[in-house]
Amino acid sequence: MVDLKKHGATIALLFTLLVMLSYSVEPIRVGVGSAMDALLGPLLDVYGVPFFVMILILSGITGLYSSLVQKYTIDYERMQDVQAKMKDFQKEFREAQLSGDEKKIKKLEGKRDRMMQDQLEMSKQQFQPMAIILLLSVPIFFWLLFRLPHTGASEVLDLTNAIVLPFFGKVALAANAFWVVPAWILWYMICSLTISQVIRKSLNIGGI
Repeated sequence: MVDLKKHGATIALLFTLLVMLSYSVEPIRVGVGSAMDALLGPLLDVYGVPFFVMILILSGITGLYSSLVQKYTIDYERMQDVQAKMKDFQKEFREAQLSGDEKKIKKLEGKRDRMMQDQLEMSKQQFQPMAIILLLSVPIFFWLLFRLPHTGASEVLDLTNAIVLPFFGKVALAANAFWVVPAWILWYMICSLTISQVIRKSLNIGGI
């Protein structure tokens, strides 16, 4: 049998890659998007919620469950302890190097191997929540792509197909706002980062 505890990070990484690859498979992307539309579509079609507001709402939901998943799957106390010990070690190691204390440097090199192992374990621990968050987030992104309003050059931009962004002005949601980044992705990132910071602060979740 596969030791899930031992190989959990590898399994989570492989699962994450498979989910990301599903983005390039149109039947999967459209199928998931249309299934999600049965749940989210009425907010646009019946209640007339603007698409950019839907992005705001969904980014808030994403930020909430992402923070909760991380809170209950990552040992933040241990992570902070490992980071603090590594910071103290680096300071001590630099002082030993500057003083030319070869005996102490050799002793600290053995300690460094153990600390690097702890850091590696903490890094592996983050793959599991990443896979869970991705599994929950991909259907939302597929739906956003499924219902993304596309605008022709001759069409008038309004709240159903555009958004006003700082420095960029009114931009069609499907158009690139910055380099190759579409306006809707940029808006999603702004909303998600802002809302996530508030949620993480309220839940007392440290940074990753």
